[in-house]
Amino acid sequence: MRITSVLAALTVLVAAGCAENDDGNTFAPDPTGPEPEARFERSGAAGLVFTASNAAGGNEVLVFTRSPQGRLSGPSAVSTGGLGTGAGLGNQGGMIVSQDGSYLLVVNAGSHDVSVFRIGGHGIELVEREASGGTTPISITQHGQLVYVLNAGDDGNIAGFRFRHGRLSPIEGSSRPLSDAGVGPAQIQFSPDGRVLVVTEKATNRITTYQVWRNGLASAPTAHPSSGQTPFGFAFAGRRLMVVSEAFGGATDLSAASSYWVAPGGELEVVSPSVGTTETAACWVIVTTNGRYAYTTNTGSNSITGYRIVRGRLALLDADGVTGTTDGGPIDMAISGNRFLYSLNAGGHSLSGFLIRSDGSLEALGSTAGLPDGANGLAAR
Repeated sequence: MRITSVLAALTVLVAAGCAENDDGNTFAPDPTGPEPEARFERSGAAGLVFTASNAAGGNEVLVFTRSPQGRLSGPSAVSTGGLGTGAGLGNQGGMIVSQDGSYLLVVNAGSHDVSVFRIGGHGIELVEREASGGTTPISITQHGQLVYVLNAGDDGNIAGFRFRHGRLSPIEGSSRPLSDAGVGPAQIQFSPDGRVLVVTEKATNRITTYQVWRNGLASAPTAHPSSGQTPFGFAFAGRRLMVVSEAFGGATDLSAASSYWVAPGGELEVVSPSVGTTETAACWVIVTTNGRYAYTTNTGSNSITGYRIVRGRLALLDADGVTGTTDGGPIDMAISGNRFLYSLNAGGHSLSGFLIRSDGSLEALGSTAGLPDGANGLAAR
């Protein structure tokens, strides 16, 4: 797929919503490989990075090993048992590692369910698949024994589950609507204390919040206007501060990020309104473990913009907005081992790796090529 076609698809998506390395590694899954466990033991391996093929004929998790120096090898491919869509989902959070690091949860947007894998010393093993409580699941979040899934199909909804020992059990009566029909949802995530659920809505320029009660049920949705246009991905920096990317409909060099305080009742207070990236289509965002730095991937500019976070306020790390340069069409990001940042590049069909330095700057570590069209989601540990 040419990068121009990726950007064209992104423009359509944003309007209604946003979407061979130096070691010689290429992607060539072995169809005769071990199932249901993929073996990826490597000498000196220090971490794992996961993405999903999102293939319409059968979704797979692609498992990479990370060396102590941040280099990736692999991947091994493991079937989710479900189906992808083969195309961009306009989402963030399509796969997550559980809070205790023991499980990987992956959406199957084409078969309307979620797969749960146990992460072991020698691979990942499929534990179960569970219906998502709606159609076209695109994002998932966990807090303790609660999991909520964001479904983008039909009118869209969120649905809740109990999560124990790697098993998902639907919570009766937990389905809640989004702020309206046709909102173009992008991501769902719990606040760090688990008291609030947040959903970004690209088509309405809204951020919708839900209070979460002790019984696991969410309140009715409360919609808030976004500081900037096309709110997309977001991440928390500490208990109450949330950083949201703004794609501004894919307009050239006009994307931004805003920060908000999130109150226990779900109210939002803007701290830094729409701090520009100077780049195009900032759609995905991630925050370092220490909460000091945030990064957006700029899909239309093949770049990453870094921000310093001070008392909730955002400031560009680089005056030109370019903290890192990626392969074509960067989308999802993940941080592994608190030190390494990876981007999934839709146009380049690759992963780009970076070392996060103590001042927030990024040192490029090269790319791993050969990912399939439509690959979606990125998670690491």
